[in-house]
Amino acid sequence: MNISITARHFDLTPQLKQYIEKEVNGLTRYFENIISTEVILDVEKYRQSAEIKIKVYKDTITGKGDSNDMYASIEMAIDKVKTQLKKYKGKLKEKHPDKIDATVKKITKPKTDDDSVDV
Repeated sequence: MNISITARHFDLTPQLKQYIEKEVNGLTRYFENIISTEVILDVEKYRQSAEIKIKVYKDTITGKGDSNDMYASIEMAIDKVKTQLKKYKGKLKEKHPDKIDATVKKITKPKTDDDSVDV
C-alpha cells in the first residue's frame, strides 16, 4: 500500500508521520485490498484538519476531521474511514462473494516452481 502524506502550512514532524503510518496500516484490518492512501493535513489559524482518501477497487473512500489538535483530527478521519470500509466490504461480500474469494486466493496464492520465469 502506498501512503502519501501532504502537510499544508506547517512542517510535518517525524512523530506525526509515524503516527499516521501506524494508523493507516491498521486500516488493513477492516479491508485488506487497499491500493493507495493519501493523507492531507492542513492548518488554518486555530483549525487543524486531516483528510484521508483511500483508493480501493473501483472506488475512493474519504474521511475528514477538524479540531484544535492534529492528532484528534487524524483520529476522527480514521474513524470515519473505518466505518466506510466496513460498509464497503459488506456490500462487496453481499453482491459478489465469488469475486472476493477469487481475489483473496489470487493475492495469497503461494508461488510454485511453475510460476518462475527462466531467462
